Amino acid sequence: MKRQIGTSKLNAVGLGCMNLSHAYGPALPIDEAERVLQEALDIGYDFFDTASLYGDGSNERLVGSALGHRRDEFFLASKGVLGFVDGKRALDGRPESIKQHCEDSLARLRTDRIDLYYMHRLDQKVPVEESIGALANLVREGKILNIGVSEMSVATLRRAHATHPVAALQSEYSLWTRNPELGVLEVCEELGVAFVAFSPVGRGHFGGSRLKPDSFAEGDLRKTMPRFAEDNFARNLEMRERALQLAEEVKCGLPQLALAWVLAQGRHILAIPGTTKVKHLRQNFDTLKLDVPAEVLETLSCVFDPTAVAGNRYANGPQKTIDTERFDFEAQEG
Repeated sequence: MKRQIGTSKLNAVGLGCMNLSHAYGPALPIDEAERVLQEALDIGYDFFDTASLYGDGSNERLVGSALGHRRDEFFLASKGVLGFVDGKRALDGRPESIKQHCEDSLARLRTDRIDLYYMHRLDQKVPVEESIGALANLVREGKILNIGVSEMSVATLRRAHATHPVAALQSEYSLWTRNPELGVLEVCEELGVAFVAFSPVGRGHFGGSRLKPDSFAEGDLRKTMPRFAEDNFARNLEMRERALQLAEEVKCGLPQLALAWVLAQGRHILAIPGTTKVKHLRQNFDTLKLDVPAEVLETLSCVFDPTAVAGNRYANGPQKTIDTERFDFEAQEG
């Protein structure tokens, strides 16, 4: 099941590398994390996604050290614009900063080119045309091969694409995060832009084991997300149980079913689930062999109607940095 990004055809399931270093608890020890990445390449993964933000550059260094000697075997995506300055997250879409971010990423990744380089977020202080123009210069220099944008709206995507062809838009998309259906999925297909779904397994909510938010490690991003708050999470578990029943009917794991649903929403969609376990790497990749009946996919769409999900995907603070569309019913939450 190969799908197009720019001029490349890739397996529809890639690997999001973030949680090897960042976001969902302590980073894996370097040797274990390198083994996961190397196993992924051996299994057949050909699309690896990282960012300068993840672990303040440590995730890019990990990918470079683990896979740099096999660079020609995979499609490499990374992201700039969003990072850390003096220990705090900082957003900087100025052309001169984008150039420096890319140079720094190339060094950490131990490569002379990045196949797909995203604006990780829209810097609302800088016209998107200026930021994309800087990325276009990097394309002309051969340092990046394709331009991407992340967590951006239809209007911003159109402006970006009019400045220079955009190869991919990345945003969160899963059974319980359906915001891309408010226009981005349709416009990506119209413009020939691949849609790359991050967190397609619901940040672990549709994983093989039921999450326990009260046991999340210190610093786990999910502690700040309304859907994982106690009352909301209890309500969301009821829908998860229905999905588990459907997975049993199809004779597959819940993560596979969640991934299959995402990929079934359009031939221009790819998914980049993350994991720290080789067992899960194999299960996620095996989704490519799964044939889920159309009626099961439709039932899932109905069960996870956006109005039924309890809690927004972000609290108000982080939401302000996101340019994506929101449903009218998404209330302001602290």
